[in-house]
Amino acid sequence: MLKRLVVTGYKPHELGIFDDKHPGVRFIKKALKKRLESLLDDGLEWIIISGQLGIETWAADVVIELKNEYTELKYAVITPFNEQEKNWNDLKKEKYHTIIALADYHTSLTNRPYEAPWQFIEKDKFFMRNSDGILIVYDEENDGSPKFVKKAAEQYAERSDYQVLTISADDLQVIAEEEQMDEWQ
Repeated sequence: MLKRLVVTGYKPHELGIFDDKHPGVRFIKKALKKRLESLLDDGLEWIIISGQLGIETWAADVVIELKNEYTELKYAVITPFNEQEKNWNDLKKEKYHTIIALADYHTSLTNRPYEAPWQFIEKDKFFMRNSDGILIVYDEENDGSPKFVKKAAEQYAERSDYQVLTISADDLQVIAEEEQMDEWQ
């Protein structure tokens, strides 16, 4: 049973999304909500993110909304380093700070600013050791940063009781088609 789930995936620019008003964000959030509701009904208690822009911040939006119905649900923002938002624009910083403020738990793993890629690798290892599974929005045909954590999670799952779940482009297409059908009815 999944009690603690890491959620991650693409950064917005990897999907050609440059603001939250993009129609694709709605489909991604709907897919995340649908998957998380199913897991919550099976006992999920915690969502863990690192606070990266894109899938992770959209997942936080969904979790904040779901907490109205699933009052036991909690989420943690565990960043790989301090000040990860330092170079973001003001709008993105504001959203990030809201997500941090509403989190049930927040910390930084290294308690230092960015130094090198090892901080991301250590974050991934920490997340896997401290969760029961990972939900990755990733499509094998659309290469991007999630491929590294997916590979690490699959290797970790081979030697431990760990679940690797994905939301693919096909899953998002189904959500988009369902929404279109709803609009036509």
